[in-house]
Amino acid sequence: MSTAILTGQPVPGSSLETDLRSLGFDVRIAADTAEAETLLAEVPADRRVAVVDARFVGHEHALRLGLTDPRFPLAAIPGAVTAQQAGRQALTRAMARESSAAGEGPAGGTTLTGSLADRVAAALEADSADGADVYRPDLGSLVATVPDDPQTRNEARQAVAAVDDEAVRLKSAVKARDGFFTTHCVSPYSRYLARWCARRGLTPNQVTTASLLTALIAAGCAATGTRGGFVAAGVLLLASFVLDCTDGQLARYSLQYSTLGAWLDATFDRAKEYAYYAGLALGAARGGDDVWALALGAMVLQTCRHVVDFSFNEANTGDPAHTGPTAALSHRLDSVGWTVWVRRMIVLPIGERWAMLAVLTALTTPRITFYALLIGCAFAATYTTAGRVLRSRTRTGRRTERATRALADLADTGPLAERLAAVLSDTAQRLPGFTAPAVALLSGAAVVTTAALTDFGGPWTALAALLYVPASALAVARPLGGALDWLVPPFFRAAEYGTVLALAAHAEVNGALPAAYGLVAAVAYHHYDTVYRIRGDAGAPPPWLVRAIGGHEGRTLTVAVLAALLTASQFTVALTALAVAVALLVLVESIRFWVAAHRGGAPAVHDEGEPA
Repeated sequence: MSTAILTGQPVPGSSLETDLRSLGFDVRIAADTAEAETLLAEVPADRRVAVVDARFVGHEHALRLGLTDPRFPLAAIPGAVTAQQAGRQALTRAMARESSAAGEGPAGGTTLTGSLADRVAAALEADSADGADVYRPDLGSLVATVPDDPQTRNEARQAVAAVDDEAVRLKSAVKARDGFFTTHCVSPYSRYLARWCARRGLTPNQVTTASLLTALIAAGCAATGTRGGFVAAGVLLLASFVLDCTDGQLARYSLQYSTLGAWLDATFDRAKEYAYYAGLALGAARGGDDVWALALGAMVLQTCRHVVDFSFNEANTGDPAHTGPTAALSHRLDSVGWTVWVRRMIVLPIGERWAMLAVLTALTTPRITFYALLIGCAFAATYTTAGRVLRSRTRTGRRTERATRALADLADTGPLAERLAAVLSDTAQRLPGFTAPAVALLSGAAVVTTAALTDFGGPWTALAALLYVPASALAVARPLGGALDWLVPPFFRAAEYGTVLALAAHAEVNGALPAAYGLVAAVAYHHYDTVYRIRGDAGAPPPWLVRAIGGHEGRTLTVAVLAALLTASQFTVALTALAVAVALLVLVESIRFWVAAHRGGAPAVHDEGEPA
């Protein structure tokens, strides 16, 4: 249990102790600074501890925001400061300094004056040697203050009574920036579902799992190939999305953030969507229509689009805000309300995308559904990528070492290109700055085009893939610090996924495209897992895993060689075996890592991810 140390004598009629206990704190009272320091030392080092002024007046939700958020080692609001295990030493030192500054001995005895919690928080912020970043939540209309006299106390109590903190809590449970469909069609009621779940002790991870199961059932209904199954699939997909919104709102409502929860939420979103694509393809096959190529194309396009988002964001981590003409135009458009919603809708975020999938599944056919999805995602990808390229051309900030390392990890370079990159390093240093994205684009386009335009079983795709290996090595032979180098990882993804798609389509045997779908899904999971590790400051997957599954260039070459050496039926079996092997390796290592991180007390995170 967490411990709250109240400093000073409790104020008659105050609900502070009750509020703290309702938030899970064991309340102890310190008459002076020395006693507060002693009580702080008695609290086990692995427990959260808060120092709260007994005169505090404010909303319970203000205390919740300031004292219970698991994401931050140190946090404070007026009249209260808290530390988790990672911040306990800094808090202890700050308390000792305040005790010394007040002229008190270790036994203490001087009555507290002012707010000890505020002085300790200020000391934490002032001492950069501790590396103590104190999180201060935006309280908005919530009240948190330490009155000095009865009159100001009465005024503070009136201010508390004038604001409904439950209404504020419900409003803050909704993501600040979201899509039109989610904002206007889901969040107005899903926030109440989140509150219902919180009052019954449900956790965000449980709601996330329920959303996954609902989506899998929806995929199963779509796989029946009947009109009733398609209608049920559309309804269940929408229900899954409502639960998907609810889990994040529940996390914000009750501050139940966790490393494991962020990973589950992110990976389950992809699993739900891609399982639904597979369900539609199976349902279409039952009706005599083969749309596996469309399903795989949709997954490839959507995954590459996400990699563009991830790479651009990571490349600009730590950079000052862009001030070029593209950014200036975006800021001007933000001042016109309707343009904000239009721009959020045309990028087809998950809310709009799933709503479109649900409606089209219920009313049309899988083929029409995939055509609409491919057209919409292609337009969205073109729009967002073009805007980011324009922003990057006017980029003035120097790319940080962390950003460069993240782009290298996202590139997913295997042992073949890794060794060649070391040899080509000096050569790469002498080439123009646009070399990396240009080489990645041209070499990737060459291998995909060759796979798409030549007959299955010929040597040309294998030859193109063989040349792709040194070309991809040249692209990463120097740090990815150029203005457009963030395009290298998405170009690599498009090359690998596109080659697999083209070769499977040309095999023209039953099972080739579903096998390719499974392989791309397994590799895409690995790439998403890399992103979420980087976002959580956990680093990339271990080098042995990247080498074991070959890296992007190794897998591309392997698939191309298999297509050249095997018959179409044998190629299908080989793709299936490769998909199973990659899936087992990345899933086992990923689950091991995230569960260990969760059990090891890794800092809680809450990645908002893709706008709903």
